[in-house]
Amino acid sequence: MVEPRLLAALILLGFLISTSESLRFELQSGHTKCIVEDMKANAMTVGKYSVVNPDDGQPLPPSHKLTVRVTSSHGNSHHYSELVESGQFAFAAVEAGDYMACFWAPDHKPQITLTIEFDWKTGVAAKDWSNVAKKGSVDVMELELKKLFDTVTSIHEEMTYLREREAEMQDLNTATNSKMAYLSLLSLFLCLSVAGLQWWHLKTFFQKKKLI
Repeated sequence: MVEPRLLAALILLGFLISTSESLRFELQSGHTKCIVEDMKANAMTVGKYSVVNPDDGQPLPPSHKLTVRVTSSHGNSHHYSELVESGQFAFAAVEAGDYMACFWAPDHKPQITLTIEFDWKTGVAAKDWSNVAKKGSVDVMELELKKLFDTVTSIHEEMTYLREREAEMQDLNTATNSKMAYLSLLSLFLCLSVAGLQWWHLKTFFQKKKLI
């Protein structure tokens, strides 16, 4: 039987590795702001964004538009919307790495400031549990167990991903150390060669002057 402390640690770790980032930020016209999320391969992600209406009860001004693009670290585009008031995206990460959501507000005279709400979820947090409960006709306990199972699976996948990244970093460190050792030996050889040439030059000079 799983101890309560271990169970709590697994759930906490699951929430840490399956992020749900909801934020509100300001963006001036003519400027761009990007938000980066580190994701592992095959991880599910969903995002929703909208421009906050500065005047409640009034239509959103025509100037309050956004252009949004979501790209991977390799430059692959996963979402693009031009001059919209709101939108959403959902996709599974093809490759591991940093995914970037960039928001651009078109230039406007005089300059205006947009307030943007952005909700970005990855991993287990990105799963629509309400639909799971409706489709499976499960009770609360079964739903919680499904969440826990997906959390543990996500933890296992994350640990595997971290081990792979650690191995890549170790290989990179080994290659860097080898190159540094080679450069150190080359620098030592060049210093000794220069010192030898200087000694030979001085010896030849003194011999011509008949000082030695």
